[in-house]
Amino acid sequence: MTFLRNIKRFHRNNVDTLRHSALAEISGAFGDLGTLLPLMITLAVNGSISLSTTLVFSGFYNLATGVVFGIPLPVQPMKAIAAAAIASHTSQRETVAAGSVVAVVVLILSATGLLHWVTRVIPVPVVKGIQFGAGLSLVISAGASLLQPLPWVLGNPFDNRVWALAAFVALVATQKLPRFPYALLVFLAGLVLAVVALAVGRAGNDDHHDRLPAFGFWRPYFLLPAWTRDAVGMGAAQLPLTTLNSVIAASALASDLLPGVRPAPTVTQLGLSVAAMNLLGCWFGAMPVCHGAGGLAAQYRFGARSGASIVLLGLLKIAVGLCFGEPALLALLRAFPRALLGVMVVAAGLELARVGQSLNHGASDLWEASVEGGSGGGAPKRHRDVSDEERARRWTVMLMTTAGILAFKNDAVGFIAGLLCHWAYVIADALERKRQRRRGRLGERAPLLS
Repeated sequence: MTFLRNIKRFHRNNVDTLRHSALAEISGAFGDLGTLLPLMITLAVNGSISLSTTLVFSGFYNLATGVVFGIPLPVQPMKAIAAAAIASHTSQRETVAAGSVVAVVVLILSATGLLHWVTRVIPVPVVKGIQFGAGLSLVISAGASLLQPLPWVLGNPFDNRVWALAAFVALVATQKLPRFPYALLVFLAGLVLAVVALAVGRAGNDDHHDRLPAFGFWRPYFLLPAWTRDAVGMGAAQLPLTTLNSVIAASALASDLLPGVRPAPTVTQLGLSVAAMNLLGCWFGAMPVCHGAGGLAAQYRFGARSGASIVLLGLLKIAVGLCFGEPALLALLRAFPRALLGVMVVAAGLELARVGQSLNHGASDLWEASVEGGSGGGAPKRHRDVSDEERARRWTVMLMTTAGILAFKNDAVGFIAGLLCHWAYVIADALERKRQRRRGRLGERAPLLS
């Protein structure tokens, strides 16, 4: 019954938010395209996923999560699996099998409560470090893979650094306007540029058969996943990223960005959601997907405040996937300007990295029950005082986590580095207390001996 009551509450909030700020919700829906489009397009070009099937299924996932959770929770590619599949040109059967491996493990962790236990024992500075590192990684990735290869003017007049500069200037100019539909306008501008580029034959693609999209109904097919050694290896590499960033960090970020939406999705709920999405789509060639703190930050940055934004995005994905032919649709997405995608990814990365500013003021572990408020479950809380030494320690742990992520491009390495740093401080404190107790005992014995 609680589940149904929450859905009704979220539905009312979705409808009210859409009525009062429709443009902001629509804009926020496109905030995560900078992460989605490059990986989805490349995987489809390599034959590792079905593009139309991915659009239909991910659209359904958007629709379901918007209704069930009531927040702009993204549906993103599993980045480690996508990177490995792109590098090795894996088949569809192996790619979706890798996603199902992650789904099965996350399902077990969620159903047994282990995922919730892991969340309780992970220090908040480590979680903040994962978010901070993921945000900076997005910025670096956008610069290296999307923006740096672009020419200034020569080459492709529809995708160059001039367009990137214009998009960046517009981004800076609208910093004080959080509800300005920036992402929507950038998406529409990119769509126009892509259509014109295809029409005049200047899309910048090697495929000379690129053409404008034409109607062609979706043809679903059944696909038996191939659980090979490579598929299992890709799934194992994805597990730390999914559990840490897509579940734990996303749950924490939802509480930070949208404190008015209660209850925020728990790690168990997000884990079950990730498992359900991939166990359903892996039989039809859909791209392995998860949620993510970066996508949530991106959609929030561009105006989304409720689940209505991704419900609209889901409906659009389903309509496009059902009604357009895959080859021509792929050509349109490939022609979408990387200059605009890159700037959107930079903005998303900065929004995610910004959550690190609440490390020493406003973090969840810094609030405690107020004595004046009593001991009831609804007792008010107060922010506890943090000493300069504790601030420095928390900052160091967060930076150590971030450094591991950036240096090795691996969330698991950053996670381990942050934990080791945290426990080094804990052990040092324990040893110091032990030395002080020993000195105290020796001080008590001295008068007796005299």
